[in-house]
Amino acid sequence: MINEVIHIAIIDDHTLFRQGLVHLLSESGEIQVVFDASDGADMIKKIASHNPLPQVILMDITMPVMDGHASTLWLRKHYPDIKILALSMSDKETSIMEMLRSGAMGYLLKESKVSEVITAIKTINNQGFYINEYVSGKILNTLQKNDIIEEKGKKLSANELRFLELCSSELTYKEIADRMNVSPHTIDNYRESLFEKFQVRSRTGLVVYAIKNSLIKI
Repeated sequence: MINEVIHIAIIDDHTLFRQGLVHLLSESGEIQVVFDASDGADMIKKIASHNPLPQVILMDITMPVMDGHASTLWLRKHYPDIKILALSMSDKETSIMEMLRSGAMGYLLKESKVSEVITAIKTINNQGFYINEYVSGKILNTLQKNDIIEEKGKKLSANELRFLELCSSELTYKEIADRMNVSPHTIDNYRESLFEKFQVRSRTGLVVYAIKNSLIKI
């Protein structure tokens, strides 16, 4: 039985890495690189003139002109059948989650072995997604953190949430008390309670934590 040759494209702004990966993947006999591009804008110029289209695109995240997030969103809109495998140096949970939310169906670190990249390409082409143990662990950790944050948000009273919102303004604590029609002592209680819940020790810390975890919007 002859294995299917999978057509791919590689989008990465590091020329040596991109060209080296083209060579290594092409050597496998299972992968054909139909084109490569230095960023999303370059990809858009090239993709329209290629037949066949790539079945899978290996997408870097940090690129000039048009990065991996924007490129992935563009592909999801204009070429929804093309599957996207993020290939990045970043192992941050935020990077992984943002690419998956943008529409990537898999995520690999650039330090991965070529054999795993080939496995990921074949898996994502046949099954529609590829998540290894490392990335699944990162996703699980993020979900658990979000559950904790959501639980903390649920435990906040309406007055505590209002206090947090007003903390992000230039109002003094006395002015916040007047705005909320409570005593300065009550405001002190809100502040100390939130210091304890969020494990911070300053007004700035309260606001940064609240914004980062979507408890308030500014």
